[in-house]
Amino acid sequence: MPDDSHKKQPKDLNHYPLWAPRFWHGMLFPAWWSMLRRHRFRVHPTRIPMACAVTGFTAANSALAKLQEWGYGKAVEQTPLDQSPIFIVGHWRSGTTFLHELMIRDPRHTFPTTYECFSPGHFLLTEKFVQKFMGFVLPAKRPMDNMPAGWDRPQEDEFALCGMGVRSPYLTMAFPNDPAEDLDYLDFENVDEAEIKEWQQSLKWFIQRVAYTRPQQRIVLKSPPHTSRLKEISELFPDARWVHMVRDPRSLVPSTMRLWKSLYTSQGFQVPHYDDLLEYVMRCYERMYARFEEQRTAIPENRLLDVRYEELVQEPLDQLQQIYAHLDLGDFEPAREPVQQYLDAQAAYQPNRHKLDLELESQIVNRWSDYMRRYGYDTASNTDSDKAAPSPASAEPR
Repeated sequence: MPDDSHKKQPKDLNHYPLWAPRFWHGMLFPAWWSMLRRHRFRVHPTRIPMACAVTGFTAANSALAKLQEWGYGKAVEQTPLDQSPIFIVGHWRSGTTFLHELMIRDPRHTFPTTYECFSPGHFLLTEKFVQKFMGFVLPAKRPMDNMPAGWDRPQEDEFALCGMGVRSPYLTMAFPNDPAEDLDYLDFENVDEAEIKEWQQSLKWFIQRVAYTRPQQRIVLKSPPHTSRLKEISELFPDARWVHMVRDPRSLVPSTMRLWKSLYTSQGFQVPHYDDLLEYVMRCYERMYARFEEQRTAIPENRLLDVRYEELVQEPLDQLQQIYAHLDLGDFEPAREPVQQYLDAQAAYQPNRHKLDLELESQIVNRWSDYMRRYGYDTASNTDSDKAAPSPASAEPR
């Protein structure tokens, strides 16, 4: 009898209150209305109040966005990007968030906050007020794991692009029972040059506004979809540095499925059924890494480094020092103490654990075979899944 456990919602997802903001609350109105029309307003009755609230917020966002551009637009456009960003890439749940949290401890670095990614159109006007007075509206933890949530926490810039109206595969989580949306924007397959240029300008627009508030610091960005966009981003930032996280797929795949289930449940306007979730995860991987392996050859060797998640959690300071040396990021010593303080504070972190059934493992080994061979996961001893007793290295990526 086939195993269909991947279609069930995990019972241990952290509660996400109905009144808590969703990513769509920060959208501009034209982007929100366009998404509703594409999905023919197929909102589940229980999600109609949320959709109504989002409609009101997006109208306000658009008005505030015009006010921000009137007040700040000229000054922002003159902000120089003296240091090209650092991009942390890799498949979802490969440890990109953990590495992001470590690298932003360096006082010379900065990052887009959750609020900036949530409200890209007007954060220059509203961020200080919201961080000071509206922190209570977010839950204490992210829905998919035990990492803390907060307006000032680092976040993926992909959500900012969604809010601005840029097409993205992340829009799938809004209507998870409809066909997957905008997968071509994962790797720009079948996307014409004019649309790619528009995407590039949108990314630069957002990065410049982040840089405007912290002009002396180097921006560290983390977004898994950028894994298959090396060419397009390098055209914007030829001197960008890339850190590519990898992890054993036998742990990575079930963790990614849990991620999407949590986001479909907390962010969706439909009650998700997850029927095609496993195939969606597999398809995204295949497209992402076909493009990544093709494009990485054009990146200079000293601008891109592969980092294994299992080694990062075992020896984080040593791995960071190697990253700094390989990518010529300067002296690591100013970052050592703040990174160690962060690690000490996270000592009590409780990771999620995943069971891996034999049928799912067989599919992973078959469809991820190239990835497993290239990055050294083609032996059973490398897995950090729960088939065996967990070791310290099996901590869930954060």
